[in-house]
Amino acid sequence: MTKPFPLPADPDFQTPEPARQRPFNDAGEAVAELTRLYDRSVGFLSDTFDSVLEKGRGGKRYRAYYPEISLTTATHARVDSRLAFGHVPRPGRYAATITRPDLFERYLVEQVDLLIRNHGQPVTVGDSTTPIPLHFAFSEGSYVDGGLAEKLDRPLRDIFDVPDLEATDDRIVNGNFEPRDGEALPLAPFTAQRVDYSLHRLSHYTATRPEHFQNFVLFTNYQFYVDEFCMLAREMMAEGGGGYTAFVEPGNVVTPAGTREPSEGMAPLRLPQMPAYHLKRDDGHGITMVNIGVGPSNAKTITDHIAVLRPHAWLMLGHCAGLRNSQELGDYVLAHAYVREDHVLDADLPLWVPIPALAEVQVALERAVEEVTGLSGYELKKIMRTGTVATIDNRNWELRDHKEPVERLSQSRAIALDMESATIAANGFRFRVPYGTLLCVSDKPLHGELKLPGMATEFYKRQVSQHLRIGMRALELMSELPSERVHSRKLRSFFETAFQ
Repeated sequence: MTKPFPLPADPDFQTPEPARQRPFNDAGEAVAELTRLYDRSVGFLSDTFDSVLEKGRGGKRYRAYYPEISLTTATHARVDSRLAFGHVPRPGRYAATITRPDLFERYLVEQVDLLIRNHGQPVTVGDSTTPIPLHFAFSEGSYVDGGLAEKLDRPLRDIFDVPDLEATDDRIVNGNFEPRDGEALPLAPFTAQRVDYSLHRLSHYTATRPEHFQNFVLFTNYQFYVDEFCMLAREMMAEGGGGYTAFVEPGNVVTPAGTREPSEGMAPLRLPQMPAYHLKRDDGHGITMVNIGVGPSNAKTITDHIAVLRPHAWLMLGHCAGLRNSQELGDYVLAHAYVREDHVLDADLPLWVPIPALAEVQVALERAVEEVTGLSGYELKKIMRTGTVATIDNRNWELRDHKEPVERLSQSRAIALDMESATIAANGFRFRVPYGTLLCVSDKPLHGELKLPGMATEFYKRQVSQHLRIGMRALELMSELPSERVHSRKLRSFFETAFQ
């Protein structure tokens, strides 16, 4: 965070001319100033870097700062108690460092406008005291010749700032951030460096730029679902889009609505670790699908990074082991509770923290199942069961002595077992991103029904398309809700940031 006054020139660094703190009563003007300051800072760093490389030496040290937005209030005036965000919890000074205001423009205008209206106070925009690491100053797709950097007479870190892990952790969202004396309270759930780190990771893991990600996200661990999603998306583009404006695939391959062939981008020679596909809308309320692969580690990794984009909801669509003999292959499981034995979030979210079902998501999923299958009411129970999903980190749990794990599963009333769902739900809870899970029973190991090659192939042919359409329809239903309905108060802790 930063001090509430203009920064003095740093004698040890060459910096852009410090910007004075300016108050704003208009959100659009405030975001425009954030954009101006950010562009000035990254432009200074990239230009200086080019100059240093050209000369082959770095005689000076260079630094530029992230812009900051802040609010100071001295009143306990109560705002609309129905709101889950858009206000600070108590008097004080609150601030947030900002990166990529071009990418977050719509989000920032909404959040800042709520803040100004709810508190009747202007926000202040200026330079922060947090340096922008050189690595985060380059535009997407920039290429830096490592050979030239190695020829410098000094290490790059002696000339420019590098990423600082002290500024990239999750203390704010984890609820254990404690400001130092004179430091502002957090206004946003992530610092600018934390956001920049994840934006770079997203491009690496998914082979698509962050700007393509949509507000509603589907996660799957099977390529079958991705293939079906791509087929549906291309059909929609060829037929005019149906409300979607473009389909984007890894390599930033863009197929605009009304066309059959991509207009830009190049498919990668090899797919990345967790490829992403995007059905885009102009308002960002489209659908992103990510193939996360298998296991809770991947599930945590990708949600750690997508969370900085502040999506409106994410859902897990995958397969599970049915634990009840009454279940049939192809039945659906709508998770309303989770047993967490994935262990990857134990240090961030203690196991004693309950992960509740969210009514808005559950209603959308159940309604989507009804619409797609044509079943409702008591008849719906034939193919869908609501209950507890257990997530473990051992794919071959069946090879262990069954007595102890089966006893735990029975005590928890679990009806399904998988390796990702509880992780995605728990990280949604941690990051205040509405979450949900709809799984499909693909085997029943406790009852002698294992996935054999022929059985699995027939199962996938029959069930994947319907399951995917249910997930997409559920997200479309949620996109029709106002954001204050989707982001309910259920995920808010005692002291929350004002930004959603």
